[in-house]
Amino acid sequence: MPNDALHLVFGVIGNGTGLFLFLSPMVTFKRIVMKKSTEQFSGIPYVMTLLNCLLAAWYGLPFISPDNIMVTAINGTGVLIESVYVLIFLIFAPKKEKEKILGLLISILAVFSTIAAVSVFGLHESKKRKLLCGFAASIFSIIMYASPLSVMRMVIKSKSVEYMPLSLSLFVFLCATSWFIYGLIGRDPFLFVPNCFGCGLGAMQLILYAIYHGKKGETNKTSDNEAFEMGIGKNYQQKQSYVLNGHP
Repeated sequence: MPNDALHLVFGVIGNGTGLFLFLSPMVTFKRIVMKKSTEQFSGIPYVMTLLNCLLAAWYGLPFISPDNIMVTAINGTGVLIESVYVLIFLIFAPKKEKEKILGLLISILAVFSTIAAVSVFGLHESKKRKLLCGFAASIFSIIMYASPLSVMRMVIKSKSVEYMPLSLSLFVFLCATSWFIYGLIGRDPFLFVPNCFGCGLGAMQLILYAIYHGKKGETNKTSDNEAFEMGIGKNYQQKQSYVLNGHP
């Protein structure tokens, strides 16, 4: 199969697995809307994922990075989905939490706007634009992929996979692998380097799941819906901040 066709195939797979990851927090937000309260959930992961999607979607635009429109497609979708999550959180969060999330939102929009403005008005060479936007997108992508490290440590310590659902770990691995191969085919280090990192961490999660699956461990059992949520509460998110972005 020609490289262009393979490039398209893995872009489509990456979009599909990425969409699943973006939609997975719907369980959490359905609960928030029904209870009209954010309870102990943290909005920080969703704001940070929004920034990551903005940067990745911008990087994939033709005048920044040619032949990466699939990157813009999934991350543009991610921007819309994460924006809805953040809006819902702002509506139902208590005043103090609302102010914190609103301040963070303004900050991340300022960061993105600065990078976008510099790339358009300050850098007239396409290589420099791609370098700036690629580095920014890669750095935040690696940060997001690194977020499960703490929960992996918790799995090893507790000998329980209660807070590391197989479905999410599997789709992190599949999504990162798809974008890793997509980046390799396109010879784009700003795509294959961070996603290689994500692929490795996804594989490690699956290995841990295979080792500790079925063991009771030291944690209490939760319902399937709770285990499937992006964050089970602030105490959990302080340990993990499990941001599954499904983006390069």
